[in-house]
Amino acid sequence: MGEIKGFLNYKRKKTGYRPIEQRICDFKEVELVLTPDDIIKQAARCIDCGVPFCHGAGCPLGNNIPEFNDMIYKGRWQKACEVLHSTNNFPEITGRICPAPCETSCTLAINDEPVFIRHIEFQIVERGFAEGWIKPVIAAEKTGKRVAVIGSGPAGLAAAQQLARAGHSVVVFEKDAKVGGLLRYGIPDFKLDKSVIDRRIAQMLAEGVEFQTGVEVGKDISAHYLNKMFDCICIAMGAGVPRDLAVAGRGYENVIFAWDYLSQQNKLCCGEQLEGRAISAKNKSVVVIGGGDTGSDCIGTAKRQGAKQIYQLEILPKPPETRPLDTPWPMWPRTMRTSSSHEEGCERMWSVKTTKLSGTETTVSELQGCQVEWLKTLKGWDIKEKDGSEFTIKTDLVILAMGFLHVQYDGLVKDLNLKLDGQGNIAAKNFQTSRPDVFVAGDSTLGASLVVKAIDTGRKAAEQINNWLLGHKA
Repeated sequence: MGEIKGFLNYKRKKTGYRPIEQRICDFKEVELVLTPDDIIKQAARCIDCGVPFCHGAGCPLGNNIPEFNDMIYKGRWQKACEVLHSTNNFPEITGRICPAPCETSCTLAINDEPVFIRHIEFQIVERGFAEGWIKPVIAAEKTGKRVAVIGSGPAGLAAAQQLARAGHSVVVFEKDAKVGGLLRYGIPDFKLDKSVIDRRIAQMLAEGVEFQTGVEVGKDISAHYLNKMFDCICIAMGAGVPRDLAVAGRGYENVIFAWDYLSQQNKLCCGEQLEGRAISAKNKSVVVIGGGDTGSDCIGTAKRQGAKQIYQLEILPKPPETRPLDTPWPMWPRTMRTSSSHEEGCERMWSVKTTKLSGTETTVSELQGCQVEWLKTLKGWDIKEKDGSEFTIKTDLVILAMGFLHVQYDGLVKDLNLKLDGQGNIAAKNFQTSRPDVFVAGDSTLGASLVVKAIDTGRKAAEQINNWLLGHKA
């Protein structure tokens, strides 16, 4: 524990964002950074709990949070960087976009504001890169085993890096033009600048990881080829099937999925060629259906494209401002959250259901909906439409951001004849699928989840693959 009364002497200090009128004119990262002195004070707030819930109940990676907080307070930045990387391959990613369940499970969060763990993590890794402490970790010897990793999102990258450091030859296959998966194409640049990904990929290349982009496994190369050329396969594809909207009028051309919308803008930001005409919200009235982070990202993107009006519709009730009884500490609290994109301007609507989309020819021009009530029953919750609550919104673009269901089955999953679980994800035991030489990580087995959980499963899948390869008799 760095400072005995640090949690009493210092209050939580937030980073803040660039001014709205400035940041909506570009796609540069919006979050500001605290000064080194401020970070030391924030680290001093950590009370070094006897049972650190931030480390156990909060962080899926099991980051050693009290340890690196203490090291920052004592000025041992390089050691803190080593401790952070011992559990997390990409703290520069989680330090930017993780919702920080570690913070809501911080002991201080019981009756005070939690330690600013996410930003401390960000500061540690950024200083590590600036000082040259983060270098390639080269395997002492090669095992002669070859592993194919399918997908270059956070799970695939974590698995690939761990396997390469264990001495295996690793090839990562990515269907898009550049490496990164969800991180590159699903997260807007104003939250995660893509040079951050490129910097870490350079380290992985130096460690011996090979990347083959523009290759869709199951289409461009077959499962038979993978079986012939590799000792093992790790499937780390994202949950690529989005949840659709089953209402009349869904087929209009300007009713699109969030992934299509966000990925197009990210490709434009990095200079990639698009197939067909780009979707723009310029001078349009935009409706985003879905109240989560993806919906928020769509709002921020539409604002930067010059939308004249933005609505965000959520079928769930508006959350309370403070932690409710049904999500007690140290659980992730069901509370009202306002992102930087929300601050930039949109109308948020809660407990609403879309009932119909209307338009002319191929273009939607109107969304019809109503208010709903959530009724508790013995079997769970029922939704009831409120009489007389119908409303209409004039719109030029509807973006569906209602989450993702599961991995795409066509292609590799079907070709390998892998078993699925009850939720439609690839079934696995200790990350090993129904085929002994095929392992799985990330959304492929979890369904749509957090980046921090994807990294965790990538690391754990790599450990299981390494054990299987070293014990496997040819």
